[in-house]
Amino acid sequence: MAAQPSPELFFDTLNAYQRTEALKAALELDLFTAIGEGAATSAEIAARVKASERGVRILCDYLTVVGFLTKKAGRYGLTLDTATFLNRRSPAYCGTAAGFLAAPDLIDGFKHLAEAVRKGGAVSEEGTVAPDHPIWVEFARAMAPMVRMTAELLAKLIGSESGENWKVLDIAAGHGLFGISVAKMNPNAKVVEVDWAKVLEVAKENARAAGVADRVSQIPGSAFDVDYGTGYDVMLLTNFLHHFDPPTCEGLLRKVYAALKPGGRAVTAEFVPNEDRVSPPTPAAFSLIMLGTTPSGDAYTFKELERMFHNAGFASSELHALPPTFQSVVISKK
Repeated sequence: MAAQPSPELFFDTLNAYQRTEALKAALELDLFTAIGEGAATSAEIAARVKASERGVRILCDYLTVVGFLTKKAGRYGLTLDTATFLNRRSPAYCGTAAGFLAAPDLIDGFKHLAEAVRKGGAVSEEGTVAPDHPIWVEFARAMAPMVRMTAELLAKLIGSESGENWKVLDIAAGHGLFGISVAKMNPNAKVVEVDWAKVLEVAKENARAAGVADRVSQIPGSAFDVDYGTGYDVMLLTNFLHHFDPPTCEGLLRKVYAALKPGGRAVTAEFVPNEDRVSPPTPAAFSLIMLGTTPSGDAYTFKELERMFHNAGFASSELHALPPTFQSVVISKK
């Protein structure tokens, strides 16, 4: 039988905001932690989270439908991903990321998306890349748990365990976890962080908590304006280039190139879609976030990134997947 048209995708997409709110509600109630600690029926969970049984049953059924929970014989359980990332008892808990990913400043950028499409960028003048935008303090506080795995994998990928005397610059450091991970793996690495002053206060807290504050220093200000100094072995560009158009990125990369030692490396973590720009799903979909929140940002393919680094003077660039995360790393050599 020939396939029949269905309005299901249309219906589900227009109701997709409910997925966000359901997850936020579950995190607010600490529902996943309650299930992780043994509450399994709607009555047991309701008693633990101090909510109505009807409300808990409907929310848990919905979360089962969309893939966060399992249900068998009336008893709910956590999927592997939920147990790992959304149970507050897990060391990999990243529920705090909802504070940034669902922040009003980000969501507002999509309330007039048709206008952003007409314009080719965020409806607001500068979007989230406005100087000293307060959302980046929230980013630094909320997103650290979610990127910890990525930061550790990146630090290992670039050979931090070698113990060489590295001078490292972490550009737009945010929470600082990428540079901190390098410093933790390499006791001879010294890290310099660049970001807005209020954001760097969060990075300082994280460096102290990690026990590496004595080897981490800060340069407050815009990455485009401050003096980096010279002689760096490694320069970290993590989730930064996607906020800007290629000419702006190339201007920054020329500055990065000048600050590196001969043979030094620029290490870029990014959402890198395939050349078709529709796969893999998460990196490919990231372009829409940039359309709604920045004047000219994008998710760049490896060929596009490679071209930018080449135009800035770099000799070569290599693409590395970083499983199980949805990010990739580009290592560019001077």
